[in-house]
Amino acid sequence: MSDGHITSTKKDHITTIEFYHPAQNSMPSYLLTDLVDHINQAGADESTFIIVLKSSGDRTFCAGASFTELAAIENFESGKTFFMGFANVINAIRKCPKIMIGRVHGKAVGGGVGLAAACDYCMASKYASVRLSELAVGIGPFVIGPVVERKIGFSAFSHLAINAEEWQTAEWAKQKGLFTEAFETIEQLDAYLDHFTASLVCKSPEALVALKKIFWEGTEHWDTLLEQRAEISGRLILTDMARDAIKKILAIV
Repeated sequence: MSDGHITSTKKDHITTIEFYHPAQNSMPSYLLTDLVDHINQAGADESTFIIVLKSSGDRTFCAGASFTELAAIENFESGKTFFMGFANVINAIRKCPKIMIGRVHGKAVGGGVGLAAACDYCMASKYASVRLSELAVGIGPFVIGPVVERKIGFSAFSHLAINAEEWQTAEWAKQKGLFTEAFETIEQLDAYLDHFTASLVCKSPEALVALKKIFWEGTEHWDTLLEQRAEISGRLILTDMARDAIKKILAIV
């Protein structure tokens, strides 16, 4: 449980939340819980106007859920609890009164795509390919489905959900609305992120809060919806097909 961490740093009314895990920035349950706390704290901080969400390193942005934890699930309740991890993060971002900017420097898989989609504004490098791999392991992108579909539309979401083994490029994700930009280099991404946030933080904080509320209109039922979706995954992860798929993945890793 000591592997990985979440850090928050604040400068010029911008709080940057950064997550790290040695397994390709995957997100085990304890990191997801910690991430919710960091989001809530930044959201409640009156001196924070903008939140930036990023991950460490120069390779994978987020490899999604922990397969080690998936393999350890033995009953429906523990399965539901596991899948509520990303549900709680999505709901924390949804309810947070501050605009959240996503910085995606590398590949995003499963829940990593959900994190990018939950951000109110998300920019990436050309290395930020995306994939929803859940169907390949006997489940589906049920929990993150609403936030991904909300951002890129039903057609693109169904494409990702069904084509679970092929990567889509950052340019594809930009065309579908997941990313606002897909920069040639990470250096260009960071330079623009600094420029953009410095400009945005000078705007009316009250207007930004009001915009955030408008952006998420119609999602007031998501506490219940995402819990229901977690229950679907919690049941499916117990099937023989899912268990066998996860064992094969862990054997390769």
